[in-house]
Amino acid sequence: MVIIQLLAIAAVALTPALIWLAFFLREDEHPEPPMLLAKIFAMGMLASVPALVLQLFFQNALGNPDTGFAYSIFVFAATEELFKFFGAYVVVNNSPDFDEPVDAMIYMVTAGLGFATVENLFVVGSLAGLSGTAGLLAAGETLFLRLVGATLLHTLASAMIGYYWAKGVLKEQRMKYIFLGVLVAIIVHGIFNYFVHIFEDINLLFPTLFLVAVSFFVFADFEKLKDIRP
Repeated sequence: MVIIQLLAIAAVALTPALIWLAFFLREDEHPEPPMLLAKIFAMGMLASVPALVLQLFFQNALGNPDTGFAYSIFVFAATEELFKFFGAYVVVNNSPDFDEPVDAMIYMVTAGLGFATVENLFVVGSLAGLSGTAGLLAAGETLFLRLVGATLLHTLASAMIGYYWAKGVLKEQRMKYIFLGVLVAIIVHGIFNYFVHIFEDINLLFPTLFLVAVSFFVFADFEKLKDIRP
């Protein structure tokens, strides 16, 4: 029974990531090796460990203040975006499969979804005590909210880093553009965190609409890179 419950938790936690991964992989006209994507996904998951450690450290050091805009950015958003990037970077930086600009966006999306999956595991795991209809309803609601909320956020923010990473490769100024990409991702991530904080007692429609707006920029970035060959 315990094994079945654990498998169910893993399935619910993985589903949002797999849905978005399948969706964004269609943007790559020359698919990446599945094994490489699996490694990046795993590194994205591992990246959540040092990010969590740093977040706990800052929370303890700052006395766990109320989550304001600056706190959302510099504690949560910054640590998560930086470690997601490093997770992808260590796997693919010298890989021969990294042969198209758009690949950078695919790699970062994959790492971001790996990171989001760990978060989903914690959230879904907290529902393990529920059973029957209440458990199913809670799992379904969580799955939907993670799909259109935090999981999509990680996907879009990571894709933005990938876009600037690709620009850096094309312009032979990698560090400059990677820095810009991480900065943009941190700002987007921080704004979303802040919106969730101020609207959580009213309506989560506003954070979701913010992500919808961001998605238009991300899709435009994919289109810009698709036809470019290094």
